[in-house]
Amino acid sequence: MKLIYTLLILLVLLFIWSAINPFDYFTWFLEVSPALMGIMILAITFNRFRFTNLVYILIFLHCAILIIGGHYTYAEVPLFVWIQEIFNQSRNNYDKVGHFAQGFVPAVIVREILIRKNVVRSNKWLNFIVVCIAMAISVTYEFIEWSVSLVTGDGGDAFLGTQGYIWDTQSDMLYATVGAIFALIFISKIHNSQIEKIKD
Repeated sequence: MKLIYTLLILLVLLFIWSAINPFDYFTWFLEVSPALMGIMILAITFNRFRFTNLVYILIFLHCAILIIGGHYTYAEVPLFVWIQEIFNQSRNNYDKVGHFAQGFVPAVIVREILIRKNVVRSNKWLNFIVVCIAMAISVTYEFIEWSVSLVTGDGGDAFLGTQGYIWDTQSDMLYATVGAIFALIFISKIHNSQIEKIKD
C-alpha cells in the first residue's frame, strides 16, 4: 500500500505541474484524459481487484508519459527536441515513446487480468490474445485521434501529432505492437513471480 500511495502522490504533483501554463489547454486536456480515466477506474475497482506492484509502477510511468506530453505537446518535449537536434532527426519522437508504452503497459495489465481470472490457460494463446488486445487498444486510440482532428480541425493537430509524417498512424500502431511483444518477452517472468504472491 505504501508504494501505491507514494506513486499516487507523485502523480498528483506531476499533474499539478503539468496543468500550470501548458502549451495549450485543449491539447493538454486531450492528452491527460486517458491517465485521469485510468486512475478513476483503478480507484473504483481497487477493493475488488488489486494489481501487482509491477503493474502499478508501469501505470505510473505510462501516466507520467501522457502528462508530460500533455504539458509540452508530444512534438515539443524538450529532451526529445535535444535528441532530435543531436541525432539530426526529422521529427520529435517522444510520441513513439508514448505509443510504445501504449502497447507495453496495457499488455501487462491485460495479461494479469487474464491469468488471475483464469480466462486463458494456454501460455501461447495468452500471449496471442494479449498482443491482439494491445493492438485493439492502439487502433481505438488512433480512431479517437482521427475523430478529434476531424471535429476540431486545426485545434486537434497538436493532439494528432503527425508532424508532417504521412505514415504516423501506422507507425504508432507498430510501436504499440512492438511494446506489447517486448512486455511479454522481458517482463513475463518477473510478472509471474509477483502474481504468484497474490491470492484472489
